[in-house]
Parts: sequence; structure tokens; C-alpha cells
Amino acid sequence: MKKILIALDFDPSAKKVAEKGFALAKTMDAEVILVHVIADQTYYSSLEASPIMGFSEFNSTDFLQFINVDGVTKASEYFLDKLKHHLGDKTIQTVVESGDFAESIIKTAKHYHADIIVMGSHSKRWLEQILLGSVTAEVLKLTAIPLFIIPIKEHNS
Repeated sequence: MKKILIALDFDPSAKKVAEKGFALAKTMDAEVILVHVIADQTYYSSLEASPIMGFSEFNSTDFLQFINVDGVTKASEYFLDKLKHHLGDKTIQTVVESGDFAESIIKTAKHYHADIIVMGSHSKRWLEQILLGSVTAEVLKLTAIPLFIIPIKEHNS
């Protein structure tokens, strides 16, 4: 294993996913690529739906300005840079993609020749699960690249 792609959303659990994926990479002396996919602009503009509001390293009031595509991209880059700094490795690559979550993660993994994809899997409310589906399950279904799935439990369910 030479390259590990860590796919991250704005959920507060992203920090845990990044830490676990980074630890895995370090045990294998592998390169790390952090990726965030922007799929639906309107998802980010809703305060209720924007999970970044719980990410302690990010000032949630600053997020209100990021309601257009460029702003969301800049916020995503900032988010990944904060995680890169937190992990303390300047060699980590960060990538922001747009499109379908699962397809973009797989495309990025192939582009960077990732040997493994690290993702978190957390339960959503039933309606979100029906509407959005499970990104992790979709990636698993569509790729031959091995997945390292980190279970995240929702504490406020």
C-alpha cells in the first residue's frame, strides 16, 4: 500500500476518520490524499443540514458566507487544510471535487492510484438515508479498490 485516499464530509466525525486513516497510512509508510466532494450546493446553504457546524476547528459563523460554488469550494479547501495541519504532515495532498459523491471518490482514487479508500460510515435520519442513500455502500458497490470503513455512531439520535 503506497497511497491512501481519505474521503471526508463536513460531519464532525471527519476528524476521527482523518486521524484513523492517517494512522493506517503511517503504519504502511503510505502517502495520504484527503478528498472532499461537493455534490449539492443547496445542502451547504441550510444551517440545519450543514454538518460542518459541529466541526470544532471551523468557525461556524464564517460558514454563512459560503453559499455559492466558489465559496463552498474555498470552505472545503480550508476544511481540508485544517485537517492536514491537525495531522501534522505537510506532504498530505488535499483535493476538492464536484459531482456525485461515490463516483467522484472513485474517480479521485483512480486518478491518484490509491491502493485503499478510507471512509466513515455514520447513520443518518431515515429520510436522509432514503433520499441520499449511503455513500459508503455506493462506493463499495462500484469499486474494486479496497475500503477501510470507520464506523461512526450518532450520539444525538
